[in-house]
Amino acid sequence: MSSPETGTPPETRPEAGPEAGPETDPEAGPEASEALEVLRRVFGYDSFRGSQQEIIEHVVTGGDALVLMPTGGGKSLCYQIPSLVRKGVGVVVSPLIALMQDQVDALRALGVRAGFLNSTQDLDERRLVEAEFLAGELDLLYLAPERLRVESTVRLLERGTISLFAIDEAHCVAQWGHDFRPDYLALSSLHERWPDVPRIALTATATEATHAEIASRLGLQDARHFVASFDRPNIQYRIAPKNDPKRQLLQLLRAEHPGDAGIVYCLSRASVEKTAEFLVKNGVDALPYHAGLDTRTRAGNQARFLREDGMVMVATIAFGMGIDKPDVRFVAHLDLPKSVEGYYQETGRAGRDGLPSTAWLAYGLQDVVQQRKMIETSEGDDAHRRRLGAHVDAMLALCETVECRRVQLLAYFGQRSTACGNCDTCLTPAESWDGTVPAQKLLSTVVRLKRERNQKFGAGQITDILLGKKTAKVIQFDHDALSVFGIGTELREAEWRSVARQLLAQGLIAVEGDYGTLVLTDESGEVLGGRRPVVLRREPEKAARPARAEKSSKQRSAPVDLPAEAVPVFETLRAWRAASAKEQGVPAYVIFHDATLREIATLAPSTLAELGTVTGVGENKLAKYGQQILETLGTAAVGAAE
Repeated sequence: MSSPETGTPPETRPEAGPEAGPETDPEAGPEASEALEVLRRVFGYDSFRGSQQEIIEHVVTGGDALVLMPTGGGKSLCYQIPSLVRKGVGVVVSPLIALMQDQVDALRALGVRAGFLNSTQDLDERRLVEAEFLAGELDLLYLAPERLRVESTVRLLERGTISLFAIDEAHCVAQWGHDFRPDYLALSSLHERWPDVPRIALTATATEATHAEIASRLGLQDARHFVASFDRPNIQYRIAPKNDPKRQLLQLLRAEHPGDAGIVYCLSRASVEKTAEFLVKNGVDALPYHAGLDTRTRAGNQARFLREDGMVMVATIAFGMGIDKPDVRFVAHLDLPKSVEGYYQETGRAGRDGLPSTAWLAYGLQDVVQQRKMIETSEGDDAHRRRLGAHVDAMLALCETVECRRVQLLAYFGQRSTACGNCDTCLTPAESWDGTVPAQKLLSTVVRLKRERNQKFGAGQITDILLGKKTAKVIQFDHDALSVFGIGTELREAEWRSVARQLLAQGLIAVEGDYGTLVLTDESGEVLGGRRPVVLRREPEKAARPARAEKSSKQRSAPVDLPAEAVPVFETLRAWRAASAKEQGVPAYVIFHDATLREIATLAPSTLAELGTVTGVGENKLAKYGQQILETLGTAAVGAAE
């Protein structure tokens, strides 16, 4: 067994840095030894990871904590283990109503007594859980935040014994966060009603501004704050210029992720539907998910994604928070995310098992235009629009950087790092070039159209003028008579689109109106007057990752790092797990993660004692599934011999 990072196998995880200290302190107090015993017996790991032990000890002894830890970093153990060690029931406040059943199922599979209360239950179901809570028959109780605004729920909690309050997805309390939920504001009252009950707030992403706001709104300024590294080294970040993005996505799936589970994010419901339909027509098992679908369809599609192997979910950002599926091998964005925080949270749903995964984004000029228009027409005051603009500016800077993407991403969260060697700008570095003259030519074209024709046009028409194209529209408006007509033939059309996009990103030009026409900004004059140089990014000629030979989308990628002889054993174990999951009506990962099956396939244990040494095989799962696994391994061995 090894240390817990939500199922991540030890061989794929980096070692903790020197500042992290030992994984488990042998001279720690009784709280630590009891917590370690729970970790081993219930969860099947033999040591803590990073700051987990320090957080758990602090909460077990009654301290408040604010925890910032990346997706897949093992946040849930930081409140689950104290709930099992301390007297009473751990109350977990989570906005993830649609996923509470799966969360509870996963805990029950470990032998943990867990339940939930939310609006999906009927009266009898709620009464049963309430009775279990009052009788002390629960270890953990999950609540939606709105339940705490119902007086009957508060009275119920006052009648029971509470070991701690865990506030999951704590960024939802912050206006600066990307998922603000008004119901979370009421959680500041928890400490007033239960002053002796420790609170632990957790989130997978927060800038310094969001971090400060979470602490302020939840009254956790005096709590201990634990901030782990946000780096996810197993994720390869790549951003590509848009050029028929659905086809680009299909190429990515066929070349690198055939048969893999993944999530594709689109900005609009219509785009979700069209993309899902396109993938299905091209042999990819894809499902749509957005707020416009009826509740039953959304729930059914989510259940299929969680329970079936190799499903691709095409969704708006309404999907994904709290998704605990460990084997998501890629997250793709077909539209520019609204913020770096949202992008990081969404890409973090890939590779929770620590195995290599891809975060891919297709990004184009129209994305910039669309985001700027959405900010201009958004509800709220000028300060709100400035916040939205700051979020988009940071996202554009990430897209346009010539430096390491990971360095830029981590810097946004206030963390320093060095070039990762595992992003597109590291693998195929982009060049920066002096774009001052092309910028002046494009801005001059905008000026000429306004002064000489009293007209404004979008980037497409301006590009045609610069390239000297006598299109019907150019001739119609007599644009071939402009002095700037044909002065930009040194660049290709795609390069001019890149220039326009980067000028927009740098605030040297702006979009206006419903048609995305280009207009000058206050800074444009600095460029036109030669007082401000313009440095631009040149896209590399080749892809960041060489395309592999295409396979059928039904053909699954080989498991990473498995010996050749273990591959058929792993597949046999997966088939057993799929059948067991279907029979029990739970996601496959609730039974065992891929990482655990990989270790079993490699070790090939012949006794229950040997099986019990595998990472992720705790006492309850060993008792429940141990004999079945040994029989499955025996069947696989017979098949191999034949």
